[in-house]
Amino acid sequence: MHGFLEARVADYMTPGVVSVSPRATVLELEDLFTTHDFNGVPVLEDGALAGVVTKFDLLKVFEFTGQNVMPLYDQLGRLTAGQIMTRDPITFPPDAPLARVLQTLIALRVKSFPVLDGPRLVGIIAREDVVRALRDAREVKRSV
Repeated sequence: MHGFLEARVADYMTPGVVSVSPRATVLELEDLFTTHDFNGVPVLEDGALAGVVTKFDLLKVFEFTGQNVMPLYDQLGRLTAGQIMTRDPITFPPDAPLARVLQTLIALRVKSFPVLDGPRLVGIIAREDVVRALRDAREVKRSV
């Protein structure tokens, strides 16, 4: 477990993140989520992180409510990432301890976080990455 406690976000994050503009439509987001099976996608405006659109954000668009018993799919499909995104998401720097990410994942029950180096998006750290780090720490212990 000692190896996990020394691990940093940069050691396990996914770099080269796919992002969208705030003008991306719900229909485009559906296609992106279906094609890549992402948990969420960062929304960049002028190169800066404006928010994140998660699958949950996308599903909320289609929620049946008292005002919207039969949502019009075409109208909802024209909503944009900027309209449905989660603003001011929690982020981590590349040098943050992975143990801190683990605690935040558990506390908030989320699936991933953007990784920012200053204002620049450099990756995503997700549940799967943390699980991989835990496995790696166990494997190192076995080989010793």
